[in-house]
Order: sequence, then C-alpha cells, then structure tokens
Amino acid sequence: MPFKDSLKANLIGIEKEGLRVSDDGNIAQTPHPEGLGSALKNPAITTDFSEALLELVTQPLRGADQALNELTTIHNYIYKHLPENERFWPASMPCILRGQTNIPIANYGSSNLGMMKTVYRRGLANRYGSVMQAIAGIHFNYSFSLEFWQSYRELISPTDTESKGFMDIHYMGLTRNVLRYGWLIPYLFGASATVCKSFMHDYHEHNLEEFDDNTLYLPYATSLRMGDIGYQNSQEDEKGVKANYNSLCHYIYSLRAAMQTNCEDFEKIGLKKNGEYQQLNTNILQIANEYYSSVRPKPILYANDKPLRALNNNGVGYIEIRSLDINPLLEVGIDKQQIEFLEAFLLFCLLEDSPAISSSELVDIDSNALLVAHQGRQPGLILSHAGEEVTLADWGESIFEKIKQCSKLQSDAHQESVESISMRIKDPDLTPSAIMLNEMKHQEKGFFEFTDQYSRQYKTQNQQKAFDNDYFLRLDELAISSIKEQLELESNDVLNFDQFLEQYFEDDA
Repeated sequence: MPFKDSLKANLIGIEKEGLRVSDDGNIAQTPHPEGLGSALKNPAITTDFSEALLELVTQPLRGADQALNELTTIHNYIYKHLPENERFWPASMPCILRGQTNIPIANYGSSNLGMMKTVYRRGLANRYGSVMQAIAGIHFNYSFSLEFWQSYRELISPTDTESKGFMDIHYMGLTRNVLRYGWLIPYLFGASATVCKSFMHDYHEHNLEEFDDNTLYLPYATSLRMGDIGYQNSQEDEKGVKANYNSLCHYIYSLRAAMQTNCEDFEKIGLKKNGEYQQLNTNILQIANEYYSSVRPKPILYANDKPLRALNNNGVGYIEIRSLDINPLLEVGIDKQQIEFLEAFLLFCLLEDSPAISSSELVDIDSNALLVAHQGRQPGLILSHAGEEVTLADWGESIFEKIKQCSKLQSDAHQESVESISMRIKDPDLTPSAIMLNEMKHQEKGFFEFTDQYSRQYKTQNQQKAFDNDYFLRLDELAISSIKEQLELESNDVLNFDQFLEQYFEDDA
C-alpha cells in the first residue's frame, strides 16, 4: 500500500461527554435513562463521573466524515431517549450548580465491577470535590494503520524487524511532542473563557473577572477547563507524582509507583466510613486513569485486561488527546475541519524529532499550558521554547509551516483545513473562545443564558431530525444486550467486594 493510502487507513475514535440538564438549567437528578441501556456495558453510550454526565463513544473509524456521522447519530439517539423535560448541555463548563451534593455520582449496579467504578468516582469526589468532575470534554483517539507503520519502518529503520517495539518507541515520541506543542490545541479550539459563578462557589481564591452578575471570565482566556480551575495534576505534583513519557517502560513504572504509594492526605479520608467504601485505596492514585494528562498512550483492551498491564504486554494501540473543549457553537461540539487539523498535527508530532523531556522542559511545558489556557489571546504573549522566550504567534507560525507540510501527505481537504485554522494564529478573534466572548457581549448574555439557547436549539433540531434507522437499530440492540450483560455479571459474582478489590489490585501489581 502506498504511503499516502496507508494514512487513509488510520483510525479515529471520539469520546464526547455532556451533562443532562433539567428544564431550569440544573444538573438532572434522574437516573441514567433506561432506553440508553446499561452505562456499565453499553460501548456506545455510558456515563463519566456523574449519573448525569453522559459519554458518547464512536467506534474506531476511517476519516472525519465517518466519525462525525456516527457521533451525530448517537447524539440524535440520546435526544430521542431523554426524558421530555431534559436537555443535553453543549459546553465543557457545567450549567447551574447547587453545590457538591447536587452532582449525583454515577451508579453502575451491584456487581463487583460496577461497585468498583462507583467507589472510584466516590474517591474522586472525596479527593478533589465533585464540582471539578462535572466538567466535560472531548477525547480524540487516533491510531496509525499497520500498513503505515510497516511503510514507515521500512523507510527509517529497514533492519528493525520488531514492529511492536518500533511502534511503541514512535508512539511515545509522538506523545512527548503532543506535550511540547499541545498548547496549540486550547489556543486554537478552546471554548471555555467564561464560567457560571455557581461553579466557582467553592473557590475562595481565584483571579477571574466579572463578566456580568452571573458570569466570571478572563478577557484573553482560551480554555479555563485546561487552566488551574479545571483538570490539573497539581495535587499529584505536590505528592511527588509526575508521569514520565521518556519511554513506555518509564511511563508504566511512574504510574504504577503512584498506584502503590500511600498518601497521607488520602489516608485522612479513610478507606471506609460506616462500612461504606470512600475510595478504592489510600494511594496517590487509586487507578492509572486518575492521573490527568492532556495526552495518554493507550492499549487496545480485551475482555478483563487492566490498562497498565495491557500497555506492558501489548504495547501502545492508540493515542488519546484529552485537551479538547466542547464547542457550544457546533451541534456535536467538534467539526470536520478540527478533526482533519488534529490528524495533520498528530502526523507532525510523529515525524518531528522528539528527544527525552528533561525536568526543566517539563516546567516549561506546564507553564506554557497554563499561560495559554488563561491568557492565550493576549497580544505578544511570551512562551518558553528550548530554553528561550518566544512569542506565541512566532512559535505558532513556525509549527504550522511543518503541519502544512504534513497535511500534503494526507489530502486536499486536510490541507484546506490546516490552512484555514492557521489563520487563528495571526488573528485570535477567529478562535472559538474569542467568537463566543464577542457574541456574549453583543447579545448581552452571560455564560448560562448564552449556552442555554444552544442547548434548547439543538434539542429542537434533533427532535425534528429524521433518524438513521439502521444505526438506531444497532444502538437499540446494544442497549438491550448491555442490560442483559449487566444482569448476568451481577448474578455471576462469587467474591464479596473486599475480596474482589484485593484480587484486582494483586493481579495488577
């Protein structure tokens, strides 16, 4: 297969989160809709932290069109099964919050596996608070085809016969470059420069400014979700945990060490209260997924595989980009142009030289990420690159020159998408964060009112939309079979939950 054709065989998967909200704009307090099947076992529709935080999952598919079509159909299916007085919230930052207790933790049933997922989330709530966990995002999963890897290996390392090792080395190099250049993603696609005041109720200190009576913001922010009020690992940093991306072995070892190291702060929470588990354990990380990063190397999981063990045994199967905000201006939160840019960006990250990340570079990476999240559109913003100061605009343009070259290896459509998105470097007003802020000012609407109008609009559009009958039938089948699988799991458990957890963590050691 020619090199260019092998790139067309790469696979895209999208995981999109979104809150169910009631008519008054509060987080829905109702259980996961029965028509969507079992959140534990339905591969297409599940929940994240909260019972109200839906997660839509596409299959790995070829090309932006297929991925978007499937995501759009799952959206449509969800709208058809939501209670009449509920809507889907189309933004990363949540709707109106009425405190931690108003965010119901996801329930996965009475099986040991289901209980484990619920207790893990209870642990997140006890460790970091529920409010931060109500933030939603889009995860972009991407794998290069085996044909591509074969061509690439023959091109740069023809004597290397071990394909798994070759792929692992280069996937990890790609991951390091996503960390290095990943500030581009919130700059280009960040859509959370504003937040409802109710979200900040528990934050006694912050530097946000008042947009109106109900909204806080930062004038040059791109993605508050990716800033220090959103997802972050500062707590893990203080506890001495930092994932090491310099090789797959380093990565696995660093996360495993955190999973096996007791944490005094989490010990104070206690393992159980009145006989009920408060967290899975008192270690720095309960499980590997607790470590937040803007990018993760992921294994393909089979049956009851555990992530780190599968990474160790099977190698990297795909890369997960986790820094994408949901864009409320787009019906499903992401569009074709963005997906094609991400494909070209990931090819650039793969082909660009990727040395090991030193501790000083890591400081620069974290600093750049925070600066762009909070001040990315500020004229003349200075970032740190290779030990030197450089403006975001200059660095961005030099990266785009290389991304444009990579897009030429893909398709005319990729080139057009990259070219169009590159305009945002020169003109920050073209970024979603700026467009939203300008529209909010023009309409004189705060975060909630502005976002709520899109929530209502998309609900109406989906109610009027003709559905994809074949795909709806497939989703019906998944919903029915997932409920059956959960019931079987619950009736087949032989260990009590204490024994199950002990065996789980022994096996994962």
